[in-house]
Amino acid sequence: MSLDPTPQTDMRMHATGYQARRSEIEAYFDRTAASAWARLTSDAPLGRIRSSVRAGRDQMRATLLDWLPDDLHGQRVLDAGCGTGALAVAAARRGAQVVAIDLSPTLVALAQQRAPADLGTGAVRFLAGDMLDPALGWFDHVVAMDSLIHYDAPDMARVLAAWAGRCRGTLLFTHAPRTPVLALMHAVGRCFPRSDRSPAITPVAAPKLHALMAAEPTLASWQPVNSHRVASGFYTSQASRWVRCGHAADRPVQP
Repeated sequence: MSLDPTPQTDMRMHATGYQARRSEIEAYFDRTAASAWARLTSDAPLGRIRSSVRAGRDQMRATLLDWLPDDLHGQRVLDAGCGTGALAVAAARRGAQVVAIDLSPTLVALAQQRAPADLGTGAVRFLAGDMLDPALGWFDHVVAMDSLIHYDAPDMARVLAAWAGRCRGTLLFTHAPRTPVLALMHAVGRCFPRSDRSPAITPVAAPKLHALMAAEPTLASWQPVNSHRVASGFYTSQASRWVRCGHAADRPVQP
């Protein structure tokens, strides 16, 4: 298959959207919340609310991994917004060459510390930086677990289009669905002191997101084949699997 190596989507025009939001997220996760996320992603005991978030994230990670091939030898995987690296390590266990990138150098350093020694040299390349950096190269699969939930629908569509221009087969991503329960949780969250708040999660209606994605030229040859929602206490997230038409994986699989 002949693919144009130059993405048609130009993110430079969205400095007030994607880039501004990216800076806010980087500041929060690298300075304010690093220790909380280190605990959330460990085996340490948690309170009821954070336990429900941990359980939800575990379910979501399992769903996305189920949508990837069991054998990833010879394939490159981008873990966009890798956090402390659990998904990246699981993909590497299947033989993938993984690029795991996150805005937070603190979380990336923790991911490197937690990576099992028996993975082998080069199985996972951990980086701190922008998940849209073209220098990261081409991938067979791009996975973005909860790394787009702070962006609005137009920015999400543009980010996914940028990845589609450098992906051979599968885009796996999550978004916060627009539901009354989630809206209530966000309202409750605004009652906390500003210094304790994370960057606001932006609920997105799937039909709106899909319409925006359909308007992106680099996504014209892509189609959705799977969708699955995980709701666990204070964690609610919607997973989607899009594939390039004609790719060997362009059929639904069970979540």
